[in-house]
Amino acid sequence: MFCRNQTSRATVARGSAMEMEVKRGRFRLSVLEDSAQDCEVQRQIEREVRIREGACKLLAACSQRDQALEASKTLLTSNSRILALMTQLQRMKEAQAMQKAGRRSSDGGTERLPCTGKVAISDIRIPLMWKDSEYFKNKGELHQCAVFCLLQVGTEIHDTDLVIVDRTLTDICFDEPMIFTDVPPGFDLRVELYSCCVEEEFNVGFSSRRLSRLGSASSKKFMASLETAASCGSHGSGTGSGEGGVSPVLLPALSIRGPKYHLLAHTSLTLCHVQKSFRTHDLTISDTEDSSSWLPLYGNLCCRLVAQPLCMTQDVMCGKLRIQSETNPGEWRDVYGVLNGSDLKCYQQKDDIDPLDTPVFTIPINKETRVRATERDPALQTQSITITNQCGAKTTYTILTHTSKDTHSWMEAFWQHFYDMSQWKQCCDELMKIEEPSAKKTVAVTSKQGSLYHEMVTPSSTQSRNHLIPLNRPVSSEIQSLLSTYYND
Repeated sequence: MFCRNQTSRATVARGSAMEMEVKRGRFRLSVLEDSAQDCEVQRQIEREVRIREGACKLLAACSQRDQALEASKTLLTSNSRILALMTQLQRMKEAQAMQKAGRRSSDGGTERLPCTGKVAISDIRIPLMWKDSEYFKNKGELHQCAVFCLLQVGTEIHDTDLVIVDRTLTDICFDEPMIFTDVPPGFDLRVELYSCCVEEEFNVGFSSRRLSRLGSASSKKFMASLETAASCGSHGSGTGSGEGGVSPVLLPALSIRGPKYHLLAHTSLTLCHVQKSFRTHDLTISDTEDSSSWLPLYGNLCCRLVAQPLCMTQDVMCGKLRIQSETNPGEWRDVYGVLNGSDLKCYQQKDDIDPLDTPVFTIPINKETRVRATERDPALQTQSITITNQCGAKTTYTILTHTSKDTHSWMEAFWQHFYDMSQWKQCCDELMKIEEPSAKKTVAVTSKQGSLYHEMVTPSSTQSRNHLIPLNRPVSSEIQSLLSTYYND
C-alpha cells in the first residue's frame, strides 16, 4: 500500500451524522483537523508555561552560581518555545479564518507535498580569536562566560549543554547531536549562541546564611514548592473565549533577579548546507565588545549537518509484481517488490524481507530513472509499467501488477518518490548516517574537547590549556532531574 507522508488527521465515525455532513460538503474535515492541532499546540504551550514557572521559582531560590546559570538558561529556552508555539497557533487561527471566509485557493485540487525527514546537527565548533597577550601570555584577569546554543526549526527547539569559557580555550565545543523530526525540505535551522558573564554579581532569592540556618527541613519544603510550580502555571494559562483564545495563555514579562544571557551570535542553515562532511558557516555577531558577555569570536561556526528524508528510510510502496528485463525477453519473474530509498528491491516472497537477506535482484531508482505507464496490451490483458535507467548501460524493465488499481498506485508512488527526491536533492543521493544522542544528558563538560587548534599543535603544548571549568556536578544533576519532571507532565 502506498504510504504517503501525512500529518495526524481527525477521525470521524463511519456512518455518523458528521460523516454525512462532510460528504455533503457542508462541513470540512480540515476544520476538525485544525481543531485537533489547536488543542495539541495549546497543550504544549501550557506545558512550557509550567516549566517556565518552575524555572522562575528555582531562580528566585538559588543560592549558588551554577544553580542560577542553569535556571536562567531553562527560563530563556522555555520562553523561546512559548513564543514559537504562539506564532504557530496564530498562523493556524489565521488559516482557519481564511478558510471560513472561502479564500483558500487550493479548494479545487490536491497539492502534492514532499515528505518530511530528520535533520541532525552535531560536532559544533565555534573558534575563538584571543589576543596574544590574553591567550599565550595569560595576562590580566580570567574573564569567564557561560555559553550555550539554542537551535530551532519551526516550533522544535533544542538547547545544548552549558559550557564555561575563558581564555584557556581556543574553541567552544558542543559535541552532542541535536535531532529535529518531521522537518520539511524547506527548513530553516536557526542557531543562536548565548553568553552570560560569570563574574557579574546578582541577587538571589535567599541568602546562604538563611539557607544554612533552616537546614534540611527547609530543603524539603523548597523541593516541595518547586514540585507545585507545575500547577501554578496553569492558573494563568487557560484558554479564553475571545477570538482564537490566544492571549490568556501568554504570561506577563517576569522581572527575575539572576544572571542574564545575551545573544552573542547567530546563523541560519538550510538544505543547501546539508553535507556528510564537516563544514564551516558564517556567523552573524550580535553583541558588541563593550558587553560583559562578549567573547572574541572568529566569525565562523563549524558543524556537521545531515538529513534523512522519510523516502530514504521508510518503505514507499510494496506489493506483488511480475517483472521482465529487456535482456531476457519473454522471461517473467514473480517477485515481491519494495520501493525504498534509491532501489526497488525484489524478493522471492514477502517473508524474505529482512535487513540481513539479500534481494533476488535490485532495480536502481534515482533522479535519472524514467518511469512511464504503457497502453493496455491485448496480449498481457493489462496495463504495464516500464522503468528505464539512463546511467551506465541503459536497461529497461517491464512491470505488471494484478489489477489496474495496483498499477495506478505504483505509478502514484513513483511520481511521489521522484518529487520527494527532487525536493530533498543531495540528501537522496545516499542515506546519511545520524548518530543518536546519548541516553543520559550530563551538564558537566568533558575535560578534553577536540578543536581545530588542537589538531594543529603538539599535544604537550595544550595539556595545560585544554580544559574546561566544569559546573558543580551534584547540584546541576539535581536541577536537571527536577526540571525534567516538568517536561514529562
